[in-house]
Amino acid sequence: MITSLSIENFALIEKLNIDFSNGFSIITGETGAGKSILLGALGLVLGKRADLTSLKNKEEKCIVEAIFSIGKYNLESFFDTNDLDYESETIIRREILPSGKSRAFVNDSPVNLQQLQDLSIYLIDVHSQHQTLELSEEEFQFKILDSIANNQSLLVEFQSILKNYRNSKAELETKKNKFALIIKEKEYNEFLFTELFSANLKTGELDELEQQYQSLSNVEFIKENLAKLISIANEDEFGILKNLKEFKAILQKNTVFTTEYQLLYERVDSILIEFDDVVNEINSESELVFNDPEKLESINQKLQLIYTLQKKHSVLTVEELIEIQNELEAKVVSVGSLEQEISSLENTIKEFELSLDAIASKITQSRSEAIPNLTEKLITILSQLGMPNVRFKIDIQTTQLYQNNGKDSMQFLFSANKGTDFGLLKKIASGGEMSRIMLAVKAVLSQYSKLPTIIFDEIDTGVSGEIANKMGQIMKEMSQSMQVFAITHLPQIAAKGTNHYKVFKTVLGENTVSELKLLTVEDRITEIAEMLSGKDISDSAMNHAKALLN
Repeated sequence: MITSLSIENFALIEKLNIDFSNGFSIITGETGAGKSILLGALGLVLGKRADLTSLKNKEEKCIVEAIFSIGKYNLESFFDTNDLDYESETIIRREILPSGKSRAFVNDSPVNLQQLQDLSIYLIDVHSQHQTLELSEEEFQFKILDSIANNQSLLVEFQSILKNYRNSKAELETKKNKFALIIKEKEYNEFLFTELFSANLKTGELDELEQQYQSLSNVEFIKENLAKLISIANEDEFGILKNLKEFKAILQKNTVFTTEYQLLYERVDSILIEFDDVVNEINSESELVFNDPEKLESINQKLQLIYTLQKKHSVLTVEELIEIQNELEAKVVSVGSLEQEISSLENTIKEFELSLDAIASKITQSRSEAIPNLTEKLITILSQLGMPNVRFKIDIQTTQLYQNNGKDSMQFLFSANKGTDFGLLKKIASGGEMSRIMLAVKAVLSQYSKLPTIIFDEIDTGVSGEIANKMGQIMKEMSQSMQVFAITHLPQIAAKGTNHYKVFKTVLGENTVSELKLLTVEDRITEIAEMLSGKDISDSAMNHAKALLN
């Protein structure tokens, strides 16, 4: 339970320190006095988000600190899981800095907002008027029924398997998409590889083919030039060979005189030998040069193929095409391993579905068994609250969908009066009826949950008189097993409290501040009398207030 609350620099509160006890505590005050501010400050230590508008003085930080007595509620495992120091008197502190940054601490260990929110689930249930509207929502109705059916462990197991099931489904979808993409790429890669492989490319062949193409394209021109060269070299009278031989013979005559002539002679002899060899090769080449249209066409086709492949793959050489061919060959692999993974995942998902179906069936069964117990308890409490003819009809249908809380859908039907048909809560229940039903629900849940504290924020909306008196009595009975707070405007409920706190505004100079104080017995009589008759308190109101308190 919460034992104390300290607030500094929050909204209209400059500084506030208040202690709380167990039992049934009442909080009253005029509209706008600051009851919502008090809940807002408490919301900060429970993990609600805040901003700079929360600061009364924008130059100073806001601090909200609450002490909770949690020794009886088996929360050690939560603290271990979140790596926090466990203390039976746990202190939660929240700070909002002028910069807008927020800090939170549990027993002086820094925590994030999610950890605060997770911890708050085990500490306080703040029932707002908005939550009454949740009563008509299926998710909230299942929470009620599952609490009565004690389905918590089954739901935890179901949700754990469901998480793995959904992860496996997502992984399967990813792998199937990947498989389809690989198949598509594989077919295209196979086509590209086959195209390159069929081209039978060889390193350096492009230059060779281009030379051959040039030669075959100019056969007549080459042959004519070769013939002229042979004629110039071998002409009988003026041929180069005949003149070189004559030149050599004349030079030989001078070799007997000096070594210089001998050296010149040897050089000429070398020239003659080399030139003779050149002429012989030209003769040979001339014999090889002939017109071959078929070979020319073959070379042309191969060159065009290479040029097309180079353009297609955006490269400039045959060597680069060969490299691409090798890469494609590596990519064109079997997809058998991925198919096996897909098959394995499909089997795993089927196993998950069998497990989920089995647990969901147990959840459905326990819910069905709990329905009579829930409706009986609700009817008993609501009969005390002026609804003697109330009836409930809760229908559960099993669907094929895996939801976070099983496979069921629910219709929570209600009839307030004899002779009226059942209808959905949200359609036929009035505001006052919804308030009483919600109180009945909370009263039933308090018997099953080990929650330390519950705060009712004007759950008495739409009721008055004896019904309000009965609502107060029910909350007082709830306080025997948990700490209960009620923020109320009704004197009948206020009089039921063990402790009574009043929220009020005070004007100090140019500032308006909200304060909270614990009322004495005399203060309570005056406060309840004022709630009965207004600011002008009559003697009858005072007597009525004393009677209510007694």
